[in-house]
Amino acid sequence: MKQFLFLLVFSIFLTTNAQDVAILKYNGGGDWYANPTAIPNLVAFANANIKTNISKNPQTVSAESEDIFSFPIVFMTGHGNVLFSDEEATNLKNYLISGGFLHISDNYGLDKYIRPELKKIFPALELQEIPSNHPIYNQTFKFPEGIPKIHEHDKKPAQGFGLFYEGRLLIFYDYETDLSDGWEDEIIHNNPKEVREKALKMGSNIIEYAFKN
Repeated sequence: MKQFLFLLVFSIFLTTNAQDVAILKYNGGGDWYANPTAIPNLVAFANANIKTNISKNPQTVSAESEDIFSFPIVFMTGHGNVLFSDEEATNLKNYLISGGFLHISDNYGLDKYIRPELKKIFPALELQEIPSNHPIYNQTFKFPEGIPKIHEHDKKPAQGFGLFYEGRLLIFYDYETDLSDGWEDEIIHNNPKEVREKALKMGSNIIEYAFKN
């Protein structure tokens, strides 16, 4: 039933060319609400550059809520602890295998918490580094070297990881780059224009890929 409802909602999106996206609210004490200007800025950039028509104000959705099936893509970030209950993990799994998509941005400090929680959702799946020739790096904007480096954390290379289910990428996790910081208002991090533009282009690719797949 949930899969049918998701496909129905998504078909409405395709015919009306209008849709909301959402920010994932999770338990555990982490700041799921971090980077408040990030998604509105990304949506504005995508609407202007890849011809989406996404509502300018993102919604907030809880991990256990059936409302999540209304969104073709959900964004997640934060610096601290994440905790999914069994009910939340099951709901997220049903959402994702029904056609949903989750983007996770490692806002420095999230990594050690999110990896075990992803195992609750898909115990048999392993995060895989996504090669630079994958379609997510080759939508409207091209990233021949893979995910761009936006912020320095631990002097490690930027990496894009994914969870694949039956061949489909359904979770994209940016690590050691912090795309969502690059989407925020310029005054917050003082990123150069070209760095912010790279982050916004990569974010637009993620949206475009999620809408197509």
